[in-house]
Amino acid sequence: MTGRTDIAGNAIWAGELTPDELERARRGMIERAFAKGGYICHRGDKLDYWTGVVEGLVKISTISHSGKAMTFAGAAAGGWVGEGSVIKDEARKYDLVAIRDSRIALMPRATFMWLFENSTGFNRFLVRQLNERMGQFIATIEYDRILAPRARVARHLSWLFNSVLYPAERSEIEIGQEELGLLAGLSRQIVNRSLQELEAEGLLAVSRDRIRVFDVEKLGRYGG
Repeated sequence: MTGRTDIAGNAIWAGELTPDELERARRGMIERAFAKGGYICHRGDKLDYWTGVVEGLVKISTISHSGKAMTFAGAAAGGWVGEGSVIKDEARKYDLVAIRDSRIALMPRATFMWLFENSTGFNRFLVRQLNERMGQFIATIEYDRILAPRARVARHLSWLFNSVLYPAERSEIEIGQEELGLLAGLSRQIVNRSLQELEAEGLLAVSRDRIRVFDVEKLGRYGG
């Protein structure tokens, strides 16, 4: 399998494009590997690519001037992030960090903007994506301010099964407790205890670096 063709053809937005548009999307697409802890971009960087997670797990986060860390969202395999910054042609207002070894797809801004300006299907996808991501960011702020740790773990986990942001139909995800803690802004010990409690309630099952979810909707409402 050649990376460039597979990246575009298997992307969540590919089904929205005409054959000619999809061929245009393939041009210039590249794939890069990032080790765990590697920065795909730093806050303030000008990253002239739309970014997709082919494999792995990525954290969208920032650190305030006072030193407080804030995680906005996680992006699992199949997810695409950064369309707002690409459209506005601005520096990133967040860090994009691989929290496990990851393969990242990069679409040049020129290609992205051609699709944005010419493809009705691509714009339909972007509207859904931006609307869903905005809801995720707002929800994340709510989690951080008012929810107990167990509920924060449940809800952050539920977002990784969001069918709008991530195309794969699945009932489990490969993620470790440390990684989930980085997304939820909690220690590994607290995540471990929270997962044990959620497992005792029959909502999920935990194995080594893998979590099987039995009721995504209940996780998404947990603590509300």
